[in-house]
Amino acid sequence: MLIGVPKEIKNHEYRVGLTPSSVREMVHHGHEVLVETNAGGGIGCSNEDYEKAGAKIVGTAAEIFDRAEMIIKVKEPQKVEYEQLSKDQLLFTYLHLAPDPAQTEGLVKSGATCIAYETITDAQGGLPLLAPMSEVAGRMSIQVGAAALQKANGGRGVLLGGVPGVQPGKVVVIGGGVVGTNAARMAMGLGADVTVLDRSLKRLAYLDDVYGPRLKTQYASVDATEELVYEADLVVGAVLVPGAAAPKLISKDQLSSMKRGSVIVDVAIDQGGCFETSKATTHQDPTYIVDDVVHYCVANMPGAVARTSTFALNHATLPFALALANKGWQKACADDAHLLNGLNVHNGRVTYKAVADDLGYDYLDPTSLV
Repeated sequence: MLIGVPKEIKNHEYRVGLTPSSVREMVHHGHEVLVETNAGGGIGCSNEDYEKAGAKIVGTAAEIFDRAEMIIKVKEPQKVEYEQLSKDQLLFTYLHLAPDPAQTEGLVKSGATCIAYETITDAQGGLPLLAPMSEVAGRMSIQVGAAALQKANGGRGVLLGGVPGVQPGKVVVIGGGVVGTNAARMAMGLGADVTVLDRSLKRLAYLDDVYGPRLKTQYASVDATEELVYEADLVVGAVLVPGAAAPKLISKDQLSSMKRGSVIVDVAIDQGGCFETSKATTHQDPTYIVDDVVHYCVANMPGAVARTSTFALNHATLPFALALANKGWQKACADDAHLLNGLNVHNGRVTYKAVADDLGYDYLDPTSLV
């Protein structure tokens, strides 16, 4: 199969779809790989590194979109990208379609087959291609939240770990999954007072067993969530409904009762955000203030630590990418129901139910295609 890797063009997105070592695996299995010039520059990999791995370097993304049978990216295609897709192409990347009707419409119009990293599942019910970036984003949420709390950045001027004689900052993490667990771990490492909210008692019991009295856990009732958020210095939104828009957990009215200069980091912004006042921002301009509360809502947080993120992501995506290249998407999806769960759009139809429901498309059951 002819595989194409364009350079990412989203604001301050430095990751790349394939590392040189992943390219070598593809070539080893008999595939040809086209890589746009300098696509790997953001992770410290040169054109020469890709050529040594067996890739052919091409000058423009247009050549990749014109020639490649499968296009492997990191972030969702931007308008200029999805307008170049065609019916016979396979797109393998993060999509996050539910909060993005324009992209969904563009992919539907293209006729391309689009498989989303974030909806591929595993035997344990997890999301193996979302997990590594969730780990990165969860850990980053505390770093960026701590910076936003600095007075010069609009925050309350609170040091999360405190100092002798001064109480540490209060961190509330809404959601105890991969993002929330990694956020809590980082916040505890800084010495903050940390509480995780979740509706799964089983998950709360697990967190209690692992972290003991260092971590507070609370069932995420409306009352408990409101009470804790009002007292927090930093709130991390870490909820996920796979493939669907994130639920709005904190309203604008509730936001006005939070501490002045407190910070919210909405890691769920890729799926529309879990705060009513959330809107996607960029690494170039990451924060804004509503009712004296600092909002950090960058939609591609792991892109800031591109090298770590790209290698972690490739370790998870490579087996699926190889299956798609070796077998073709239909045979690969027929052989692996978890990969089939990643199919979101095919030949002008939406094949992921949560996306179809959220955006008003007729749903096509993907099992009918394999």
